[in-house]
This record gives sequence, C-alpha cells and structure tokens, in this order.
Amino acid sequence: MHNLVVTYKVKNEIRDLTQSLLGSSASVSFIAEMQPQERKQALAHADVILTWNLPKELSKDELDLLGNTRLIQLLSAGADHLPYAELSPNVLIASNVGAYAAPMAEHVMAMLLALSKNLVREHGNLSRGEFNQARLNRMVSNMACGIIGFGAIGKAAAALMRPFGIKVLAVNTSGRTEENVDFIGTLDDLEQVLSSSDVVVLSLPLNKRTRNLIGKRELSWMKDDAILINVARGGIIDEAALYEHVKQNPDFKAGIDTWWIEPFSHNAFRTDHPFFSLPNLLGSPHNSAIVVGISEESTRRAVENIVRFWNNEQVRGRVQREDYQ
Repeated sequence: MHNLVVTYKVKNEIRDLTQSLLGSSASVSFIAEMQPQERKQALAHADVILTWNLPKELSKDELDLLGNTRLIQLLSAGADHLPYAELSPNVLIASNVGAYAAPMAEHVMAMLLALSKNLVREHGNLSRGEFNQARLNRMVSNMACGIIGFGAIGKAAAALMRPFGIKVLAVNTSGRTEENVDFIGTLDDLEQVLSSSDVVVLSLPLNKRTRNLIGKRELSWMKDDAILINVARGGIIDEAALYEHVKQNPDFKAGIDTWWIEPFSHNAFRTDHPFFSLPNLLGSPHNSAIVVGISEESTRRAVENIVRFWNNEQVRGRVQREDYQ
C-alpha cells in the first residue's frame, strides 16, 4: 500500500477527486486537519508528498520526518520556493508542469492586446474627460514575439499568437523544438531575440541562471516601443532596472503578473518602486492561472504524475536540484 500525504488544506471536492484518482491503491492523509501527533505519524510513513507551499505547510521538525519519502510532487509549476538544503538528496522532486499553461497563455494575450491597444491608458483618459480619437494604437499582426522559456506555457501562448500573424522567436534549454516557430535558440541567443522582438514573454523558471536575467543591459537591447510581459517569476527581472526603463521610455510597455514581494513567499505584497504611477505599465496580482476549474485540473495532473511514479513510468516535471542549490 502506497502512502500519500497532502500537506495543504483542500476542499471536499478536491479530497474526493484525489481519492477517486488513486482508487484503493493508496492511502491518503490530509494532514492540514490533523493534530500534531497524527501529522507526525503520517509524515513518517509517507512515500509521496503532495504540496503547495512546503516551507509554510511543514515545520523544520516535520521536514526531518520525511525519511521514507521518495517523491515530493508540487501542485505549483514553479519550484524556486523549496528549502532544498533541508530535503534529502534522495527525494525526487516534480513540478506540476503544464497544469496552468492554457489560462496563463490567455492572460499573456490579454496583456498583449490591452497594452498594444492602450486600453488602460485610454480608459483613464476618458475618465478625466479626455476624448482623443486620433491617438494611434498598434496592430499585433506581423509582430515578432520572443518567448523566453518555451515550455508548456510558452507553447500555449505561441498557439494563440499564430492566428494573429505573430512571428514566434523561441528560447529554451536545448535550442530545439518540434513546434512551428520562426526561430529557436537558447539563452545564449538572448540578445538576438530581445533586439528582434516587438513583444517579449517571460515564461521560464526562476533559478540560479535566470535570477535577474533581465536587467539594465538586457532592457537596452529591446526596441524602444517593445512590450515586456512577465508571467513567470518577479525575480527574473531586476526590479529597479525595470522601473527606470519603463519610466524613462514612455513608448515601452510592461505587463507584470508576477512580483518580487508576494504573499506566497513573503506574506505580503509590495514594490520598492512606484510602478503603479506609470501609465505604460499594466499589472495583475499573479492570477494568470486562477480560473474556474483550475484546482481540479492541477490536482488531476499532479495525482496522475504520482501514479506514474508508483507505476515506475516516466515522471513529468523532474526538478534538477543543481539549478536551484
């Protein structure tokens, strides 16, 4: 009998879905509702952990109980928040790759269209009584989009862009893809992609190599009227550099869904610069993936990956620890 421990609080329908997907092949413990001694017993016998925000859900003493754990399956797609130093090197870690790609791709398109058409700025102008029908906005047709991080999210965004006639310049780790793109390269090609793109989408993991990947130099490579959209992690962009660039270049636009200080990791939201005073910035509260039914979809994908692990099949979303430690 396999033992799965779910570390975060779930609704009854998610509990039922998890148990129905596993059937009688595993026992499931939802420890968020357990007393301390029960939690310890469940963790000590767990061979798989399903977690949302592990550092907040388990104490240091509880992490030490995971001696029998062979897999930590994340509900999230990102893995930058894990306390790697406190986890056994023998534990396999898997992110929930692809679970949120479809709604996040729609969010990218929404930001791209809103910024291209100056919708937020013109709404504000109308609210102040300014009616300027002659002010130009942009067509997205024939734009070139650099997608930095061509995984599930990047591919889903590209699929929505193609019907608009947008060219796709993709960057991934291998420099290869079977997708229909106009260019494929690696981060070694970053300058070429940034300088050639009308819009740049960041959809790659935050790790040692990508932290502050987009700074003052990289922003200077971009076109004066480019659009930068970040649905990945705030830390991929240098915050101060972005603020100064957006402030000093009124034709440059930024759509930011992920921020540097967020409740998930810091228990609060704040920015160190007055981004929301800038008319060429559009923000959202890291909710690009939050749509009706996403809890069920993300749970289904995560549990299916756990079953693959138990069946000795290929596990999706394997996390390479060396990218983070």
